Amino acid sequence: MKQDKQASVWPLPKGSDTELWHDHFKTLIRIDRHIDRFDTKKKDWQTSSETAYYLCTRAIDATQANQVVRNHWGVENRTHYIHDTRIDEDASRIRKNPSIFALLRSFALNLMRFNKIDNISLALYDNALSLDRVLHYRGF
Repeated sequence: MKQDKQASVWPLPKGSDTELWHDHFKTLIRIDRHIDRFDTKKKDWQTSSETAYYLCTRAIDATQANQVVRNHWGVENRTHYIHDTRIDEDASRIRKNPSIFALLRSFALNLMRFNKIDNISLALYDNALSLDRVLHYRGF
C-alpha cells in the first residue's frame, strides 16, 4: 500500500467561536490522501482518495502537520495492530475485569519492546515454549 498525503492547515484564533471547547485547539488540519491498494481478487492496484480532519492544540504548519499525523498513525500501527493481530485481543472472551488482562497484554508487549524484540509473533511462540526465556528479559 502506498500513500501520498497533502496537508492543509488553518489557524484557530482564540475566541473565534462560541463553543467553549474551541479555545483548546489552535490548528485545524486537513489531510487529503491518495491511496494505492492491491486488490487480491482483481489482481490489480486500485486507487482511492479520502480526506481526514484533525484538531491540534499547538500552532503548526503543513509540514509539521504531516509529521504529527504520521506519528499518530505510527502509534496505531505499532501498538493497536499488534494487539489485534498478534495478541488477538479482539477475540478475547474475558468478561470479568477485561481491563486487567488488557494491562497484562500491554505489559507483555512493552517488556518485549524494551528488550528490543522486533518479531513479536516469533517471540510469543518462543515464550510459550519456554517460561525461562521470559524470566531472563531485562526489566522484569
